[in-house]
Amino acid sequence: MLWLVYPASRNNLGAGVPPSFPPNVVVQVKALACELPHRLGLPLSRLSLADIRQEAVAQGIVAQVSGTTLWRWLSADALRPWQHRSWIFPRDPDFAGKAGRILDLYARVWQGKPLHSSEFVISADEKTSIQARRRKQPTLSVAVGRSMRVEHEYFREGAWTYLAAWDVHRAKIFGHCEKNSGIAPTDRLIAAVMRREPYKSPKRVFWIMDNCSAHRGQKAVDRIRSRWPNALLVHTPVHASWMIYFSIVQRKVLTPNDFSSLSHLANCLMDFQKRYEQTASPCQWTYTRQDLCALLAKLQSPAAAAAA
Repeated sequence: MLWLVYPASRNNLGAGVPPSFPPNVVVQVKALACELPHRLGLPLSRLSLADIRQEAVAQGIVAQVSGTTLWRWLSADALRPWQHRSWIFPRDPDFAGKAGRILDLYARVWQGKPLHSSEFVISADEKTSIQARRRKQPTLSVAVGRSMRVEHEYFREGAWTYLAAWDVHRAKIFGHCEKNSGIAPTDRLIAAVMRREPYKSPKRVFWIMDNCSAHRGQKAVDRIRSRWPNALLVHTPVHASWMIYFSIVQRKVLTPNDFSSLSHLANCLMDFQKRYEQTASPCQWTYTRQDLCALLAKLQSPAAAAAA
């Protein structure tokens, strides 16, 4: 049945009274909004409010409906099909075990025993392919009623890999730029830290790193331990990284990207590293291994599986 609702008039509903739709029409439109566009045969990645309105008419759900009415229906269930969020399903079969021991390290615990005050925990990673983009026209500063303006076109001046290591409990950052990523650049980063005090002398310095090819598997654990006997490499689960610092760098240094040269980019990264360390605070991690286990148990419950 095709529902056509006529505008209100003096003789029926009265001026300003919104048209009414039966509940089954509202349900059909919400179901439409929850569909992936390709299942509807549409060459779209996401549905906008206008797309939903057009498709509802095309499918004969309604003859006409206002965007305001659609917005009200979708808002009632917090449906926003024009938004998207990336996610990845944990693939590591030992996700809980690997993530748990890192959470323990952030709480200064290893294998059930507290760390000594002279032992350290470092989180390290690399941010690859950071381009230096020289804009074809100068960037214009903020003015009254005008935001910063950055020229869309640019010249490519090359790219860096930025390697950084963060002392979790002392809020110290160590980093430098390399032309490429790999085993040698990773070893240079570790050496830059381990050759200085207080990291040179203690019994253990824990290095938390992901599973990229430069430091993957037991082979990397053995290589690092052979060169620095007090360094213990601890891997994150597959597709996991604890290096929040890079997201700060992306927001505060690299966006928008406007650097006159590779050396300009490198100088900015190093200057920010020093500036950030002046005001940074040690990590106060409150999410524990117990919190993780509770979450995983909840996700594996029959109710959660049914909802998924």
